[in-house]
Parts: sequence; structure tokens; C-alpha cells
Amino acid sequence: MRDVSYLTLAMLLVTVPAIAQEPAGEPGRSTGTKNPLNNVYFGEQHLHTQQSADAFSFGTRNTPDDAYNYCKGQAVLKNTSGEMVQRITPYDWCAVTDHAVFFGMLPLLTQKDNPLKDTPIGKAILSGNKEQGEAAFNEIISSVAAGKPIPYLMDPQIMRTVWQQQKAFANKHNDPGTFTTLIAFEWTSVPYFQNLHHNVFFRDDEGPDVVFSSLESIRREDLWTYQEVQRSQGHDNFSIPHNSNLSNSLMFAPRTTYGSPIDKQWAQRSQLNSVAVEITQTKGSSETHPALSPNDEFAGFETDYKHLIGTSGTVVGKIDHSYLRRALTDGVGFKEMIDVNPWKFGVVAGADSHTGFSVNEENNYTGSSGGLDDTAELRLNNVMMVSGEPGLKWSTSGTTAVWAPENTREAIFDGIRRKETYGTSGTLIRLRFFGGWDYTDALVNDPDFVEKAYAGGVPMGGDMPAHPESDLAKVPTFAVWALKDPKSGNLDRIQIVKGWYDNGYAREMVYDVAWSDGRKADPETGKVPPVGNSVDIKTATYRNSIGDTQLSTVWKDPDFDPTQHAVYYARVIEIPTPRWTTYDAAKLGVDPPESVPATIQERAWSSPIWYTPDAKLVTKQPFYPGLRQLLP
Repeated sequence: MRDVSYLTLAMLLVTVPAIAQEPAGEPGRSTGTKNPLNNVYFGEQHLHTQQSADAFSFGTRNTPDDAYNYCKGQAVLKNTSGEMVQRITPYDWCAVTDHAVFFGMLPLLTQKDNPLKDTPIGKAILSGNKEQGEAAFNEIISSVAAGKPIPYLMDPQIMRTVWQQQKAFANKHNDPGTFTTLIAFEWTSVPYFQNLHHNVFFRDDEGPDVVFSSLESIRREDLWTYQEVQRSQGHDNFSIPHNSNLSNSLMFAPRTTYGSPIDKQWAQRSQLNSVAVEITQTKGSSETHPALSPNDEFAGFETDYKHLIGTSGTVVGKIDHSYLRRALTDGVGFKEMIDVNPWKFGVVAGADSHTGFSVNEENNYTGSSGGLDDTAELRLNNVMMVSGEPGLKWSTSGTTAVWAPENTREAIFDGIRRKETYGTSGTLIRLRFFGGWDYTDALVNDPDFVEKAYAGGVPMGGDMPAHPESDLAKVPTFAVWALKDPKSGNLDRIQIVKGWYDNGYAREMVYDVAWSDGRKADPETGKVPPVGNSVDIKTATYRNSIGDTQLSTVWKDPDFDPTQHAVYYARVIEIPTPRWTTYDAAKLGVDPPESVPATIQERAWSSPIWYTPDAKLVTKQPFYPGLRQLLP
């Protein structure tokens, strides 16, 4: 890959800077005044339209205009199937993140007498043949993976013009207080089919003049330089990596993309530029894997998508540095070792749908890959799709929830940047998570719960206040509250996941902290038995006769060591409900496919809260083998 010429010069610019219920009315909607305790706003932060070359090759002709209208709850014509599609619950905000590579070039094929129609890719796509469309996609992704541009798809002036139109679409639909849009694009680095994709988001209305593509550089350090240059020009921004599960352990590797060990400056740049990670989307979950978390009975959620993108089911990626939980734990190991955490991420979720439509609703799934899976028959036929897996292995997309004082571009952007955000598997669970030292057991039942929780500690995404020196026996205390999505399943349980390093070795623990139906935790293991299952698979229905509508608790870490760095996040699990494949099978009057689960337990994951011990509490430890694994 070639590097852009200004990167070395631009490095000179790099600087590293040192429960209240929601308002009445539609959930998440602005009341017109700022709420100092924050409202929750649900939205989409990862969506592709016809401007993305791969989406266009799949047959997608829906535009950013369609994407925003769909997120707002309007009925929109889906071009590949000819059906009208509409969200059940409108979103509060949306970002369209079309690929920077070959940005907006392929839609030129729809223009009369455009010279692209006589090119090999143009002919393949215009043929209307599915196999030729997939062949066009293969040529496009192979070009990106190998770093070999396709010259006739690289007109800088056209791509710049389309980018200006893209920003105009975002600004047209941005309606402060009612519906928010973010100007954004995707940097699609995929060296030899190993996924390092990041979406880049901007705070201002003008946005940058140019986007940055992986054909300019595959190195995330160079993406960060682009971000830092844009920031110096008044375009505040951050990036969010996604599909680490398909990165072949590159996303959270202990080395830079140049192969050198992560050092303090690199970790500082990572914190500055990449503020959150996408935990789930259509190509699977990136929280953890059963092989990495064998004692977590919920670790296998939507992890069947395992082949690298574009390899058509032939190459399985490595997992050791591909999942977020391990990265969060390694991050506190780095903090202990070099005094900076390179993986200090908030949590978001998204679609990555290539149809123009956010498809997070399990009972309203219309496919993610244009004409390749836009009918129930196509989705259930288990044919391998060119992206790497058969349609059955794909998931409905995730949803990002942001706690913010109002529904504006600045407030949504700032909420994600400060990490007061969480991701869900698509369900609209309401979730609060706070950490402090002096929360009382009765706090979650207090009418002023949220105000007191903010005053006495930090919300999700924050750092625990310093440990009280006067009382070393105090342990971190977490207040967590969750309310079910009114259109989804009841709640099974709330868990708190902890990661830490002990004598140089990575450790993790999952604690059940609140659960429904009066079940009893096993006195030896602390685990709570399954909630049950009310799903009728044949009819794809379920009864909310089990589980609770709301769960909350104040929990203290029983295994706390004040000398150890640690990271905590909350995970909320719903009762079992039908998977999208079961809904599709019921519509067609056939049995659900046996190769994927018939039911799932939707969930939400909070951004973490970090604990850093005071230097006076830490005695210098030897360099143990487990921590050495973070270095060459």
C-alpha cells in the first residue's frame, strides 16, 4: 500500500491532551430542554448505501436520503425486492458510513452514456446477473485487500463531489431536538482479508473536504494522522473500529501495524483517536468467544460468523486478539506496564447493513446484502455468500444508545466520545451503570437515584475516583439499573464482567448480580440457573410469562484487590425470543434451520468503568510470563 505524501509532515501536528426516568412521551425523544442527568437516545452508527462500491455490486440502489428516512420511521421502497420497508420503532439519530474506497463511483453506471458501463466491473454489474455481481464484488475487495487500485474507479474529482453531496444529505436530515445525523465515512483497511475497518465521525456541520481510504494507507497510525490533521483544521472527530472478530487477531494485537511493540505514545494516540468499539453487528458479535471465556455460559452469542471477509468460507481467523473483552483486560495490563491503556474503549453497536436500511429488529429483518439476501427464501437457503458466510450465519444488527442532555449532533458526538454509551444486539433496553465507593444498597430505589449516582461516582465510560486512602478496606460499588424494551422480551439477569491482571496473567470473572423470578444462585459457583424458555418455535412467538420488566441492584466486588488495575462492564440478558431465522421460517411455513439456534437471548453491554490504583498502593512486581505475552 502507498502512504499519502503528507503523513510524515503531518505528524508534527500530533498532540495528546493531557435513575431518573426519561421524559414523558416517545422514549428518547427530546423535550426541547437540556436534561443535566441525560436522556437515552437510540441510533445507528454504521450504515451503507449505493455509494459504497460493494453495496452497489450487490444490487443496492437506495440512497443516503432513503437511509435517513428509514431510520426516522418512514416507509421506504427497497429497490432490490420492490417491497416497502419500515422500522417498527423509529431511531433518534443515524450516521451513514459509506466506504471511502471508490467512494460513489459505481452509481455513475446508472447515468446514460457513462464510460464506466464499458469497463469489466461495469459490464458485470449492469448484466443484472447475481453471479456476475458477486464477481464484481470479488474484484473490488481483492483490489482493496491487495492494495492495487482499479484506475477507472479512482477519479478524485468525482469522489470529492459525491462526498460533498453525502455531507449535504446528512445536514438536510439533521433536525436538532428531533433527529440527529453525524457526518461520517468508513476507512476499509483489510490487508489480505484481515479486517481492520474503522468508521470516522465528525462533530461539525461542514466536515472535512476529503475522506481517507485504505488505498492511501492500510495502517491505522496513518488514519489517526488524517484524524489529527482534520482536528487541527477545526473538524473534531473520532474513529470506531468494527468486526474485530474477523481481524485474524490484528485489531487488538500487542504490536503496531509496523510490527513494533505498543509504546506509550502509540497508546496515547489510540486513546485520543479511537474512543469506542462496535461490539456487535450483522457479521457477528465481538464481545468474547467461548474458547476465550470457557466459564461464561453466554459467551457464544452470535459467534458463528468466523471466516474472514471475502474468503468465501475458506479462511478461519485467529481469535486471541480479536475480541473486546480480552482487549479491555489487556488494556489494564498495558496500563500497569507502560502507564497508558491503548484499549480504553467505550461500547457501541451497529448494522453494517449494505442495503441502506438499519435492520436491528429481529422480527423485521429484511437482509443485509442487497439482492443477495433480500427475501426469506434466499436467506434460509444456506448458500455461501461472497462476503464469507452463508446468510444463516448473519445476525440482525446492533443498536447504539447514548446518554446525552439533548438530541443534537454535538450532544450525541460528545456522549460517544466520553463513553457514556452502550451497545445492544438490537433491543432497546434502557441501561444505567455507575461506579463509586459509597453507594448504599438502597440507592437504586431512591427517587433521586441518578442524581446521587452522578454525585457520588462516575457513569459508564468513566474512571473510578481515587481509592479513599483513609479506608483501604473499601471496595468498588456499582449501581446498575435496566428496563426492558417494551417491544421485546423480559429481562433474565444483569451481570457484571470484570477483567484484571494478576501477577502478570490476564483474568476475567462474570458475576450474576441481579436476576428475575426469585431463582437461587448456586452457593458454590454463584451462577444463576437458566430462566426458562417460552418460545413456540413453529409459530415464532413467545410469552413474557418469565423474566422481569426491570432489574436493579448495588453490587460490591467481592474479589477486589486495591493494588490491581481492573475494568468492569455490565451485561443485561433478555429471556429467550425467536431468532430472525425462526421468524422467516414461520412466514414460509417451514421448519427453522438446524444449523443455527432457533432462539436467542438479546442483550445490552455497557461501556466499562476503570479502576486504577494509586501508585502508593502498588509495589513493583516482577515481569511475569503472562504479561510478557503482550510484547514480542
